[in-house]
Amino acid sequence: MARMGDGDKRWIVEDRPDGTNVHNWHWAETDCLDWSRNFLSNLLSNKPILSGDDNLYLRTKTLQKCDGEAYVNVRKGKIIPGYELNLILTYEAEARDSDGTSVILSTEGSVEIPYISDENAGEDPEIKITIKDEGPIGRRLKDAFIAKGKPFVLEKVGEYVDVMAKGGPAKEELEVKKVGVKKPSSAAGTASNVGDNSGNNRDSSVKESKKKEKRKEGFKTIKMSEKFSCRARDLYEILMDENRWKGFSQSNARISKEVGGEFSIFDGSVTGTNVELQEAKLIIQNWRFGSWPDGIVSKVCLTFEEPEPGVTVVKLTHTDVPEEDRYGNSTVVENTERGWRDLIFHRIRAVFGFGI
Repeated sequence: MARMGDGDKRWIVEDRPDGTNVHNWHWAETDCLDWSRNFLSNLLSNKPILSGDDNLYLRTKTLQKCDGEAYVNVRKGKIIPGYELNLILTYEAEARDSDGTSVILSTEGSVEIPYISDENAGEDPEIKITIKDEGPIGRRLKDAFIAKGKPFVLEKVGEYVDVMAKGGPAKEELEVKKVGVKKPSSAAGTASNVGDNSGNNRDSSVKESKKKEKRKEGFKTIKMSEKFSCRARDLYEILMDENRWKGFSQSNARISKEVGGEFSIFDGSVTGTNVELQEAKLIIQNWRFGSWPDGIVSKVCLTFEEPEPGVTVVKLTHTDVPEEDRYGNSTVVENTERGWRDLIFHRIRAVFGFGI
């Protein structure tokens, strides 16, 4: 291994004297927590929900709490948002008599969203709605907020998720850098096709363009082999039992043990169906991540072998993994492979003591 600074100069990314991060080659991280507080407050605060329907009046008040973390990483123009937020939004509620002139009840309530995360982008987060007055009229106001206010809150949270996926407060910086990128002029393209071989040149250009497009929209296969100190049926049962999955992953899971049955793991960020199941021998499933482009489904094949009693070798083949997610980030294959290794196989060893 070469010593620091002795490597091939073509592969060394050196710091510039002026500190410029050219083309965002290095990781550039922007803290977005304060920006997120302001952005969500503007979206959610002091907004009318009901203005007299059935003599009920509902209006959001203030974003009382926005805690957690939020950031955007950018490298080589690729945007990787990250956030885990907990929100509390207050609202005021009022019920009037049939004439709409006298106030029967005036109270307040709150909307709590315990967990908004980039891992669950594209999914509706859990929402808890409460009201101070739990009497019949108070319950009526609460039900009205659930019916009208909840969709409003989900819509605004979705807007935040979309903006973060595009770079959040780092978007303007990215757009400035893109201005310097020039497309080849049509004149240059025309000049390159002049001559007896113009037709061939055009055909070659089209073929090359299609090749590049195919590579951009391509898929990868992940292969992995791991050894465990246990019987094959024990490892198979852990991967197919939702309670054990919850235990080692520390996340919610729903897993059917039937062929054709559905599963949802890692708090719903991965969903799919069982294609083929052979106890202690084989698991074949369709897997889809919530951050992937619509319509893309990968296939997972896990085979279990016992070369000797008490030792199991599991071989993973994960095909049709997209190179990019719906936001254009090209770390999908790397993150998926790391997830299998660190969040599944290594945690099973740590929790159930199957290490060798």
